[in-house]
Amino acid sequence: MPLLEQVSFLSFFSLSENVHWYDYLNDVLDIVVVTYVIYKLMMIVRGTKAVQLIKGISIILVSWFLSGFFGLKTLQFLLNQVITYGLLGIIIIFQPELRRGLEHLGRTSNLFGRTSTSDEDKQRQMIEAIVSSAQYMSKRRIGALIAIERDTGLNEYVETGIRMDSHITSQLIINLFIPNTPLHDGAMIIQDGKIAAAACYLPLSESPHIDKALGTRHRAAIGVSEVTDSVTLTVSEETGAVSLAIAGRLYRELDEEALRNKLIQELVIEEKETTLSFFNKKGGDK
Repeated sequence: MPLLEQVSFLSFFSLSENVHWYDYLNDVLDIVVVTYVIYKLMMIVRGTKAVQLIKGISIILVSWFLSGFFGLKTLQFLLNQVITYGLLGIIIIFQPELRRGLEHLGRTSNLFGRTSTSDEDKQRQMIEAIVSSAQYMSKRRIGALIAIERDTGLNEYVETGIRMDSHITSQLIINLFIPNTPLHDGAMIIQDGKIAAAACYLPLSESPHIDKALGTRHRAAIGVSEVTDSVTLTVSEETGAVSLAIAGRLYRELDEEALRNKLIQELVIEEKETTLSFFNKKGGDK
């Protein structure tokens, strides 16, 4: 084989090999990005009515496929109409959930699990307001129940209370839990750095391992932490003790410094580590 032809053949082979590896890396990157986006979308819709929506859509799509496979023309025609006109109905009925999802996607920092400086400052201000109000209520033995939303949505519990959408201040938090006021019963829920609602109902834990001395507030705090990733604060009306419920576990009798550090750890530092933990988990699965 002439030297020129050998060089041309080797160059073509080398180019083909490079293209092959480039395509492989491109496919891997594509899969990783899509997986991460789907993961974030799932975290956004968890705990909202959108979960039921997705289940309903899945049932309709499976029924549509089966009707076509078995030749059920009338059923397929009806399902075609549902799919055609159902999109408009979904946009109208689930407008709040869709808006919330698009807002999350529009915030680059939230999409990739990072917290900007301004967001971190707001979170620390929120924590200071919560700590200050908790200490005030603890000294005066004013009962309180505050659920702070993280990734898992708390909308279904917000809907059981009175909508507020208010900025967080220690004075407002204290006012909400003053005995014999209209909103002192039930839980206050914090979403996106604001007081979303007050006088909300939370699910009670049915765990047999909970101390019998704990009352309804603590059972509700543990209950909501078992079904969501929320951080829930309680102030005991009997003893004034301040506690945090996280992932089904109750951290009891926290002093001011311990409460502040735990909230910073869960609400500020934890969010910063979201992306790193996600990719480390994927690497560990290989």
